[in-house]
Formats: sequence, C-alpha cells, structure tokens
Amino acid sequence: MVQITMRYIPFNDDASFLQIKQTEVSGIKAYLPIFYTHVYSAIFVLLAGFTQFNPKILQQSPKIHRSLGYLYVSVVLLFAAPSGIYIGWFANGGLMAKTSFIILGILWFYFTLKAVLSILKKNIILHKQFMYRSFALTTSAITLRLWKVILVYLFHPAPMDVYQIIAWLGWIPNLLIAEWLIKTKII
Repeated sequence: MVQITMRYIPFNDDASFLQIKQTEVSGIKAYLPIFYTHVYSAIFVLLAGFTQFNPKILQQSPKIHRSLGYLYVSVVLLFAAPSGIYIGWFANGGLMAKTSFIILGILWFYFTLKAVLSILKKNIILHKQFMYRSFALTTSAITLRLWKVILVYLFHPAPMDVYQIIAWLGWIPNLLIAEWLIKTKII
C-alpha cells in the first residue's frame, strides 16, 4: 500500500489510477484534492490501525496505543472516510460500484465514531468490537486489490465487471470475518 501511495507523489493529475479519471480531474475542481486527501490519509490509517491490535502494545505501552488510536480515529473521521464517500460518488462501475463505495465510507465513519463514543463511556468491549469493524473496512484497501488479482487471474472478466465485483468483495468478507470474530468471542 505504501508503494501504491508513492505513485501519487509528487502531486500529479495523471498518475496511476487517475489516468482513467480524467473527466473528474478536469471537470470537477474538488475531485483531485479530495482524491489525494483520501490516498494520503488512508496510508496513515492502515499503519496506525495495524498497531492497535498488538497485545504487547496494549499491555506494555497503553500510551502508544492511545496516541496511535487518536491518530487513527482522527484521520478516519476527518479525512479518509469523508473523502472516500466523496470519491465513491464518482466511482467507475456505475451505480453498483458507487453504492458499494458510499456504503463502505458511511459504515467506516459510523463504526469508527461508535468506537470513540464507546471508549469515552469506558465500554472497552464495545470499543473493541467497533474498532474491529472499523479496521475490517480499513483493510478493504488491501483486500480489494487482492480480489482483483484473483478474479483477473482465474476468470479474465471485463475490467468494469471486475470493478463492480471487487467494489463489494473488497469489504463485505472483511466485515463478515470481523463479525465472526466478535460473535465467537475470539477478540
């Protein structure tokens, strides 16, 4: 994911994925800055999120857990989720893909906010459950790309068909796994 993010440095309007988004880049002034907000903020969310479930950090360094948690929730709530919802509105793949990305962004924001509100009420169990859900959606950035490789390798579908499918596969299985972990009390 860091390597993918690096493709967008320096700030460029035709790097990588943006090559197929030139209608939005040239026609919608807010698109490019919001797109870059999403790309740049999401990498910090991924990196901070991976540290939050480490038992050593939780037990031995609660200040680090708290600081990285503040970073995670601040970036998700202020930058990554809102920008994801916005660019989801302009997703390739028609209504099917747009709907998926907008729902993903809304749920990501909601689960993260609920996690914050839960910990403010000192409800650690609910906080953990909502953070699992939030991070499951965070990792959709990774699983979406994995599913793309798998589907293209196995089935060779048309590019737009792939995009419509991975728009949903990128996050629904992640969320189902998080729910299974929560329900089976593995967490």
